[in-house]
Amino acid sequence: MATSVAVFVVWRSQPSPQPLPPPTSLHPIAPVTPSSTSAVTKVTVHVAGKIRKPGVYLLPVGARVTDAVAAAGGASRGASTGPLNLARRLIDGEQIVVGAPAGQAALGSPMGADPASVVLDLNSATTDQLEQLPGVGEVLAARIAEFRTSRGGFTTVDQLRDVSGIGPRKFEEIKPKVRV
Repeated sequence: MATSVAVFVVWRSQPSPQPLPPPTSLHPIAPVTPSSTSAVTKVTVHVAGKIRKPGVYLLPVGARVTDAVAAAGGASRGASTGPLNLARRLIDGEQIVVGAPAGQAALGSPMGADPASVVLDLNSATTDQLEQLPGVGEVLAARIAEFRTSRGGFTTVDQLRDVSGIGPRKFEEIKPKVRV
């Protein structure tokens, strides 16, 4: 019996777990307000052809051709958007021609134009568009986009040399097909 009393006393004297206080921050966290967030970047596109309100429009990065057509009031009565890829992402500085025959609609569209004549903006081209460059596949296009994101954009075309996988020969092939 003395043993059981001793075990009970030892067991009872063990500290019981207590909840920890909430962690304190060394630096107070400022609330995020619309004025402190980074500005949303925009693309500028020219919508022309058989459209209700042709003109130059400023749209958010990531907007699609359908968004540009809608911003311009939609296609005119009887105009066809058939040749346009309405789901394609917009590129800064491009022209979208609504209602033109298939061959002419592609003239203002970098994705539909002759790949040999396309000059892409390194700071706004999508990875799909970068893959159209000579010698650039899915992996290298992703590296270019990651480099752009991590550095806040390209300031010169020569910065392509700093992207892993672009050697002197590939750079010379790509250089005339890109701009900043």
